[in-house]
Amino acid sequence: MADSLLFFGNERLATGVTSQVFVLQALIAAGYKIEAVITSNEDSVSRQKRDLEIGPIAHAAGIPVVLTGKNIPLEEKVAKHPADAAVLVAFGKIIPQKVIDMFPKGIINIHPSLLPKHRGPTPLESVILQGDKETGVSLMQLAAKMDAGPVYAQETVLLNGNETKQQLADHLLGLGANMLVQYLPDILSGKLQPIPQNDALATYDKLISKGASQLDFTKPAEQLAREVRAYSGWPKSRATIATRDVVVTRAHAVPGGGVPGTISLEPGQLGVQTYDGVLIIDSLIPAGKKEMTAQAFLAGYPIV
Repeated sequence: MADSLLFFGNERLATGVTSQVFVLQALIAAGYKIEAVITSNEDSVSRQKRDLEIGPIAHAAGIPVVLTGKNIPLEEKVAKHPADAAVLVAFGKIIPQKVIDMFPKGIINIHPSLLPKHRGPTPLESVILQGDKETGVSLMQLAAKMDAGPVYAQETVLLNGNETKQQLADHLLGLGANMLVQYLPDILSGKLQPIPQNDALATYDKLISKGASQLDFTKPAEQLAREVRAYSGWPKSRATIATRDVVVTRAHAVPGGGVPGTISLEPGQLGVQTYDGVLIIDSLIPAGKKEMTAQAFLAGYPIV
């Protein structure tokens, strides 16, 4: 294939998730020449700095990995690896117009939502928190304004209401990789032209703060169950259960309710009451310990 590509991003679709690097591997398998991968070497929000999964994949294929930094402008790094077009997946920074203009055939962005819905940095968390019934993947022509470029193609994913952030990230990244390989030849040839988004229908997701990790049992149990799924990995879901600090890793809501924060013990279950429902904790991590089931927690840390 004559067209060469530059790759922006680390393929981590949300903070706190890992990546199986589906997109870069799909491009390599399809025979595209990747001039370089330009990415950051750290998770900018999480304290736990984790080596990027994309690094070994790129190195194994002989693709240079270029790290972003404050000392050298992005356009200077891009200029050293000229390409016909670029692919962007979870870069985490706004690409200035002068960099976009360096690619004769533009930059194609895989965005994990049905644009113009869920523009912004947290589309995965937001669809879980809001209880959306569907999400999807958009192949977009990158523009300098955040997530506002015209769209080449979209595919919808129905949600069952039990997805964790990691599960959703894996599903959407795999779908995005397949879509990119399918549509990229027509995008690069100009046969497939993007359609402008309807800005009047746009919704915007906000950054999530570390303070969101504290479970507030004055909220409905169903909302707390969504938070546990949306905040898995980071910022996590923290609570104090009978004076013990824990991170709740899996939970679900059941009907009921009472005084918010009251422990509810049924046979084999650990629940916390809210005014609307009971949050059943399925697994958790006590401070200084490994993840365990609620049953194991109750056996080792009797509450009553």
